Amino acid sequence: MKKFLLLFYLQILFFGNYSSQDLSLGDYIPGNGLTFASKDDNYKVVLRGYSQSLFESRRMYYDSSGIINKNTYNRFRARRVRLRLSGKQLYPGFSYRLQLNLAESEADNDQLSNILWDAWIGYNINKYYRISFGQKSSPSDNIELLMASNTLQLTERSRVTSAFSNIREIGFFIDGRNNIAGSKMVIKPSFSITSGDGYGFKSISKDYGGLKYGGRINFLPFGLFRNFGQYRQVDMVRELTPKLLIGFNGSYNVGMSSRRGRRNGDFLYYKIESSDTSYSLPNYLKYGVDVLFKFRGFSLLAEFVQSKVYFSDSITHRNDRYGDYPESIITNFRGYSPSDYVRTQLMLGTGLNIQAGYVFKNLISLDGRFTMLNPDDLSFMNNTLYYNRNKYYEIGLSKYFTKNYSFKIQASYRFADDALIRHPNVNLHQNFPFQGNESTFYLMVQIAF
Repeated sequence: MKKFLLLFYLQILFFGNYSSQDLSLGDYIPGNGLTFASKDDNYKVVLRGYSQSLFESRRMYYDSSGIINKNTYNRFRARRVRLRLSGKQLYPGFSYRLQLNLAESEADNDQLSNILWDAWIGYNINKYYRISFGQKSSPSDNIELLMASNTLQLTERSRVTSAFSNIREIGFFIDGRNNIAGSKMVIKPSFSITSGDGYGFKSISKDYGGLKYGGRINFLPFGLFRNFGQYRQVDMVRELTPKLLIGFNGSYNVGMSSRRGRRNGDFLYYKIESSDTSYSLPNYLKYGVDVLFKFRGFSLLAEFVQSKVYFSDSITHRNDRYGDYPESIITNFRGYSPSDYVRTQLMLGTGLNIQAGYVFKNLISLDGRFTMLNPDDLSFMNNTLYYNRNKYYEIGLSKYFTKNYSFKIQASYRFADDALIRHPNVNLHQNFPFQGNESTFYLMVQIAF
């Protein structure tokens, strides 16, 4: 990662020497960032950022008559604070992006996130194809993750995204576009070869497995969405004609050492027999299909994801950072067979997310969402502390003050049904989960420049 950043800044210096003498500040529009461009418009730099402040109020209800929890769990936090610098040069066709995540936590479950969010350099092979290298969002995830966080319909992404996505990955990417002659149809393929370990938590980190191979193909039968609508959830531009996207995505992670490939080294498995002490890591397959539709203020998003695991060798030993002895290599698999234990630590199963909304001309939006997770019998998705809430119903109300998302206020209410919930007093109840449900109210304010 340090080598990549060095290359990144070398490129900045190169572009600066190439055309910095005639850069000028363009018209500033709140939400679109500060734009600097050369007189011939060959070189452009954009600096933009936004901040989201979130209030969250959560309550849990237990079906057991012996368990009463009248507590309401409230918290305030900086949900997202982003600063992004991007630029492009039409000739010879370079582009880049550096985005920093300045919030303390980004992922669900209060996992600390990395400050480096995007860091990539791209080169346009031609008008329709670009190759890029570095850290960026993965095309093999569900389409919601490819949509900008400041343009979400509801205050949070769906639980399908939190359960299966990789957020960011480091590697090599190809993005393209093919216009079908004689029709409005557009096909947009994307391919990637990455480390399979998510984004860089550490500047120096050992890669325990192999590479991850992924891709996506999007079909747009009625042409492109206006104003990058493919990457924004609300139909803010009120498409004058129906726009539809049907996408297929998939990835195969060779030798994964975490729950879903979001980081590395969390779980290490070995085949230790006499002089053989090699790693024996599982391979992780994920695939899905997406549908996005927009027309005159109405938007519909539907996503389906499924994941599976494959073993290439037998497993005799393990160690993991969440275990009883995180520094030791042991043969205890907690009563499971080795292969079954691995399954209990991975995100395995299926997920379905359907959401829709309508934005009025006064920029008030009404939205709803249904999300369902269907975990395998042996899957970390059955964990009662963070998951095992399998059905989510959510409604939201948003007020946008500009079409550029410079300022907005969003409120949503999410109800989790069909849940096994661990009681907050885990010592008293010995980690035993209880049947029940969970409700959460969110209120978020966003400001962007």
